[in-house]
Amino acid sequence: MKTIISLITLVSFSYANQYTFLLDKYDKEIELEAKIIAKIATASISKQIKLFIPQISPMEKKVYSKFFTLAKNCQTSNFVFMNKTIDNEELCVKTNKLFFTNNYKKLLADNRYYGAFFWYKSRPNIVFVKNRLKTKGIELPQEYNQYIEDLDEK
Repeated sequence: MKTIISLITLVSFSYANQYTFLLDKYDKEIELEAKIIAKIATASISKQIKLFIPQISPMEKKVYSKFFTLAKNCQTSNFVFMNKTIDNEELCVKTNKLFFTNNYKKLLADNRYYGAFFWYKSRPNIVFVKNRLKTKGIELPQEYNQYIEDLDEK
């Protein structure tokens, strides 16, 4: 009897991976991030959003393409989301694109970013810099007022 139960258990475990959720594997965090970035970009730009993410992974491309038209390079985009540490900080220099990041320190250090979406203590955080919004001519809906910070820029 023990042998039969062990055999059934072994067989069921070997097939369990095929039936788990019956969906392709994807990262829920990336999907949540894409939804939030889509909402922010839509509030920031009145025309169709063409998103560029440098060094985008295949998983990110799959998830983000559900919410955006993805641009292959910076020149054809109007919204740039820097979600990785890029060695080349000269990327997309001297353009009028809207830059958003997932790194709060990068937001503070680089004036081209008008906001950031990042995870802190397993919670999503959104920050917009008041002066940069004004400089870029971005008027966000009132629901974003709680995320706008007046950072002293020098």
